[in-house]
Amino acid sequence: MKAAAPARIVCLTAETVETLYLLGAGPRIAGVTGYAVRPAEARHKPRIAAFTTAHVERILALKPDLVLGFSDLQAEIVRDLVKAGIEIHVFNQRDIAGILAMIRTLGRLVGAEKKAENLAAALEKRLAAARRHGAKLKNRPRVYFEEWDAPAICGIRWVSELIELVGGADVFAERAHQGIASARMVSSEEIVAAAPDIVIGSWCGKKFRPERLAARPGFAQVPAVRDGQLHEIKSAIILQPGPGALTLGLEAMEKIIRGWRNPGA
Repeated sequence: MKAAAPARIVCLTAETVETLYLLGAGPRIAGVTGYAVRPAEARHKPRIAAFTTAHVERILALKPDLVLGFSDLQAEIVRDLVKAGIEIHVFNQRDIAGILAMIRTLGRLVGAEKKAENLAAALEKRLAAARRHGAKLKNRPRVYFEEWDAPAICGIRWVSELIELVGGADVFAERAHQGIASARMVSSEEIVAAAPDIVIGSWCGKKFRPERLAARPGFAQVPAVRDGQLHEIKSAIILQPGPGALTLGLEAMEKIIRGWRNPGA
């Protein structure tokens, strides 16, 4: 006998919330992270977690039959819920392939395999189109993506992949493979030496301040600062490893990269 699909789901991160709604399973969500913003109706769900902290008693009161988490950063929350007898699945996607795999796995978990496959396939088609267009750009800018400012932390792997995919060159691509943020810290001297043509700020949870970046010692000589190529992509559309990063985040990245010395691209 096939097991019943979970009817009450709690999401500890935003990307699973977004994905479940796209799979038609939004009504089954019983509680969400405070960072859930897409779709708008998700904001009306009970909020039971930040990112590394959660109200375990509130989660238990919701009587979930499945909790969805992300990475070792939520290990303590997961430990407490496991001890309470709650069924949990923890994802750990760090690249584009991992995001697509998460969508397909989540579809299987909630009994929406076909919808998940269709969603993943549509995203793959969109990514392929962006890659083809990016390969045709005449000018390929050097890009520094900053996801935090103090200390400066460069972009994670799926962000680096999106930069390359749309026609840019991530100046810290080798560090993007480090999932832990502390392993992606970069010094001002390294950023200046990398000489990025474009800087994209996505300071998680706060507004990017280009004037603060430009005022750092030595940054006046950075091409991106000199030429006014300091841009922001909101963290909510690029730093959540789900469909939003591969749609809204991708579109924002394309606009910036295509606009650099590629008129009409």
